[in-house]
Amino acid sequence: MGAHLVFDVQQPAYAVLQIAVSSWGASVLDEELTVRCDGEPVVTGEIAMPHGGRAHVVEVTDGRVTVDYRAVVVGPTVVPSVDEGDRIQFLRPSRYAESDRLTPTAHGEFAGLVGGPQLLAAVSSWVGSRLSYVPGSSLPTSGAVDTLLQREGVCRDYAHLAIALLRAMDIPARLAAVYAPGLTPMDFHAVAEALIDGTWRVVDPTLLAPRTSLVRIATGRDASDTSFLSTYGGLVTLQELQVTAVTDGPLPEEDVSALVSLG
Repeated sequence: MGAHLVFDVQQPAYAVLQIAVSSWGASVLDEELTVRCDGEPVVTGEIAMPHGGRAHVVEVTDGRVTVDYRAVVVGPTVVPSVDEGDRIQFLRPSRYAESDRLTPTAHGEFAGLVGGPQLLAAVSSWVGSRLSYVPGSSLPTSGAVDTLLQREGVCRDYAHLAIALLRAMDIPARLAAVYAPGLTPMDFHAVAEALIDGTWRVVDPTLLAPRTSLVRIATGRDASDTSFLSTYGGLVTLQELQVTAVTDGPLPEEDVSALVSLG
């Protein structure tokens, strides 16, 4: 797994990177993160984030910043335990998953499906069949309602809509940013997780990568908690982004009817 980022900075800025493999789940055998500004090494600090996330903070002045991250991971993954506080938090509407605004739609489409795998499969199928995957079709400010109206988006838009519909049906749901071997075109990927019968299960209406091959990076209410790069102060312009995610063997077959958990 790995990522290569290049961004230009004007005036001092505080950057937060969320590209490292989560401390949950898969074991990291080898890992390296390097940050340089105009070729000179930059000191980074690591901050533990909720749900196993690991943020790396960088303070930079003017210049071109290059970030390189690589990690070798191995399973099997450990399924996260369920926290009652999380259960409450992930039932609530959030910035990009406006479940309160989609409650009539959810109950109209999924009436009679009371929790469990049946509801999970129905929401995933409904979102996947109603949206078209179109790179560049959504804005950084687009939420689940915008996606439903536009009927197109990218992985985070699919995940936000699934999360909003599940929460509207009283199913706790959250977003996970992941490395996704098999994803085409390769990029950071976003999937939903739903709490079904006491276990977090992966929901990916895009069907773009096998769920059993996913490696968690960050977890949160929606994309506002899981962005791979956030900057504060100054002016930052992203110039390059390359993501790598491969396995040392053939990719697993995806069984859309299976319940899959992400470590």
